[in-house]
Amino acid sequence: MEPAGQDINLNSPNKGLLADTMTDVPVDVGGAVADPSRASLPEGMTEAEAEELRNELYKVEEEISTLRQVLSAKEKHAWDLKRQLGQTPLNQLKQNFTKGLQEVQMSNAYVKTSETIGAWNEKVTQSDVYVSATSTLEDWNEKVTHSEAYKKTQETLSQAGQKTTAALSTVGTAITRKLGDMSSSYSIRHSISMPAMRNSPTFKSFEDRVGSLKSKVVGSRENGADGLQSPTGEKSPQDNAPF
Repeated sequence: MEPAGQDINLNSPNKGLLADTMTDVPVDVGGAVADPSRASLPEGMTEAEAEELRNELYKVEEEISTLRQVLSAKEKHAWDLKRQLGQTPLNQLKQNFTKGLQEVQMSNAYVKTSETIGAWNEKVTQSDVYVSATSTLEDWNEKVTHSEAYKKTQETLSQAGQKTTAALSTVGTAITRKLGDMSSSYSIRHSISMPAMRNSPTFKSFEDRVGSLKSKVVGSRENGADGLQSPTGEKSPQDNAPF
């Protein structure tokens, strides 16, 4: 029986060509894949020792995974407790900062630095240069405050302040007086203009028109109230009502 894929035509020029080309293809006869960890062992280590180390490594990795899960659960529980106590992240940050500052202040380095700065400050303040500079500044300040230029400047500023206050007071009084005069003038003009307005032709013409309109309205009321007289023949009180 011919192999599969082989050309069985005896007259074909490719007779036996496929079978010849397949001879270089490697064939896996074992069927098993090699483990990279087992490929090479350190020198002097047996396979049993390596297997024991692998088992121990597997157990340690499992313990690490379990501890991570436990730690995560503990952190979540601690966060819930802090939230119930009202401990926000900001408050916790403040507490940590205060605690850290206290620890720094109580540290030996801080204490030594403070003592060194205090000693240096004492030496500086007691030195001849510092005393001389202080005395020089005090003398210069005394000379400046007792100088004629300083006194004149101070007097000028004081007079300027007094003049400014007086000017502002005068302006306020003038404005108040002007407003009072304007109010009095308006009242006088109003009292004078009312009689003059009443005697003007325009006002009289308007008054005549109003009187004529009133007469017409009263007349129409009298004509319409003839059938509404009382049995005694008296007119309704509405006929005598003022306009």
